Amino acid sequence: MSSRRHSLIVILLLTLCAVSPLTLQAQQDEVQYTKEIGAGLGLGFMNSDLNHKWYGQSKPAADVLMRFVLSPRMAIKTELGYTGTKGSTAGVKDFYPAVIGQSGQQRLQYSMSGTMLHLGALYELHFLPYGWLRNYLGHKRITPYMQMGLGLTYAHTSGTRQEEATSSNAATLDIPLGLGLKYKIARRLNLGLDWTYHLTLSDRLDGLAAPTGIEGGGFHGMDHYSRTMLTLTYDISPRCPTCNKAD
Repeated sequence: MSSRRHSLIVILLLTLCAVSPLTLQAQQDEVQYTKEIGAGLGLGFMNSDLNHKWYGQSKPAADVLMRFVLSPRMAIKTELGYTGTKGSTAGVKDFYPAVIGQSGQQRLQYSMSGTMLHLGALYELHFLPYGWLRNYLGHKRITPYMQMGLGLTYAHTSGTRQEEATSSNAATLDIPLGLGLKYKIARRLNLGLDWTYHLTLSDRLDGLAAPTGIEGGGFHGMDHYSRTMLTLTYDISPRCPTCNKAD
């Protein structure tokens, strides 16, 4: 009888040892995180007096970002971004006079290069509930999303105008609009493809304001820019398991 009890105890201990790691892993998988930190690399281009083509005169772009996860359906993304810029009147079909506001046959000869810095916050709305486990909430490891926000853009440009060196600085509010795709490649690792189009209130981001002599107003006639980024973020700050769940 004693031998049977010993055997039963051994079987129970072995079962407990086998099940405990699985239970612990399941508990870890169910943990939800409230923040993400990461970075991104990609391309950016301006839609301005010097470029009217999508991805024309593209330059490298980079981001550092932090995302505040509100629920599987929503997040707030904050980002600090860098975008290189370049442009020239050499490829522009429109006629820009050499002296703005005066008629003449001489064309404006202008080329520039520079940098833009962007600081912004965007609200992201997921089309599907985003998460690692496909539990009763129906979480999906991949989801498209749309986004909209508000930011500040600072631009510095240097170049030549009629063979004379020029330099300018500009700062403006911007409204980023866009779409994206997220994929959770691991329990705490997220890969993203992020596209935004930034509407601004400045016509000086390329260092050239109203070359035809006609001033714009609102968003019309202003310099805008677009960025396409590949991002990688890591989940941090686990949500308190004993607190009321947000989702």
